[in-house]
Amino acid sequence: MIEGHAHVKPLQRAALARATGCNLETIRYYETIGVMPNPPRDANGYRSYSEEHVRRLRFVMGSRDLGFSLEEIRGLLSLVDSHSQTCAEVEGIASAHLRDVQDKIADLQRIEKVLSTTVAQCSGTDAPECPVLDALLD
Repeated sequence: MIEGHAHVKPLQRAALARATGCNLETIRYYETIGVMPNPPRDANGYRSYSEEHVRRLRFVMGSRDLGFSLEEIRGLLSLVDSHSQTCAEVEGIASAHLRDVQDKIADLQRIEKVLSTTVAQCSGTDAPECPVLDALLD
């Protein structure tokens, strides 16, 4: 045990899920695809997760919350795992993701404008003519 650090009891997968708010199946999936390392097993064969697993899973979940793809997360994790990351490398990944998000926002704003315009033209009656259908058929 490192001086000044209390011994932290290893967690089983269900406890890891509770500690992070992550679904058990999602944890299994992340292990299968290599985003989460396979944990060691204790004497009775149970997986034994450490505080490092908790931190990594929170990193992955936070990255997913910001919309990073699994491939982008792998890139960020490889930088972290190599202990040679530079802010410039991380900024490059984050900037590319930001541009993707901005493009998606622009697409959604365009969609919103078209839908709001066509829906506003709808009479809401039992008439067979419908501006929304007309717009989709054009």
